[in-house]
Amino acid sequence: MYETLIEVDQLKALDNPLIFDCRFVLSTQAEDRDAGQRAFAEGHIPGAHYLHLEDDLSSPITPDSGRHPLPDPNRLLARLRALGLQPERQVVLYDASGGAFAARGWWLLRWLGHRAVAVLNGGWPAWQATGEATERGADSEATSAEVEAVGQLGEVVTAAQLQQALANDACLLVDARAGERFRGDVEPLDPVAGHVPGAVNLPFTEHLVEGRFQTPEKLREKWQALLAGRPASDVVHMCGSGATACVNLLTMEYAGLSGSKLYAGSWSEWIRDPARPVVTGA
Repeated sequence: MYETLIEVDQLKALDNPLIFDCRFVLSTQAEDRDAGQRAFAEGHIPGAHYLHLEDDLSSPITPDSGRHPLPDPNRLLARLRALGLQPERQVVLYDASGGAFAARGWWLLRWLGHRAVAVLNGGWPAWQATGEATERGADSEATSAEVEAVGQLGEVVTAAQLQQALANDACLLVDARAGERFRGDVEPLDPVAGHVPGAVNLPFTEHLVEGRFQTPEKLREKWQALLAGRPASDVVHMCGSGATACVNLLTMEYAGLSGSKLYAGSWSEWIRDPARPVVTGA
């Protein structure tokens, strides 16, 4: 059972894996919304199904939410069951963005209680580089499935909980956005620039070398330097909308540092309330 990352050769050796393509383009341009779905139709790993960040892995935006609110867990489980999810079946997710969207799906499956789930190291480019076969065409229609009742969900940090934890120095808040967005130099996606006071910046891209994740040893060294003696369970991850933060969480798990949590609403939710503090600069 693979629970963090999986290599192409390991994926090829699996018996009947459930594969999800999570390619997506984060953009304010309407025409980019379905770019990942179009890319899927042009070529994907044989047998894969497509999961859309906004249609499948998020729920509709509300006045108080961020850009990618968590999906309804019962509907998500029903959707995944319709595509073939079974309790012990190995799930593998991939994208073409360094795990930025596949990790969201990985975290959501763990949130639902499914442990046999891993992100393909190197994603779609790694699969293509091997010369392995690909498929073309739109995703097949899923079989019908009733909305199911999800059991115990994984832990999620709310904005109120985060504020309280920061006030009590009870967490280490790690922001996965690029440095220029964290500092507030630019903000291409959200109406307010900057970051949550007290947060530290570790862009998710710093874990990657030519699109592949660094070794567990290197990742552990990096995270331990940032933790500075704090337990991994003190870490709360955030980003712009709760997607790339999951990459940071994934790398901690891959490095053997378990127990960190996700502030799923992230920056785009935090700034919905003007009473919540915002700072700029390093």
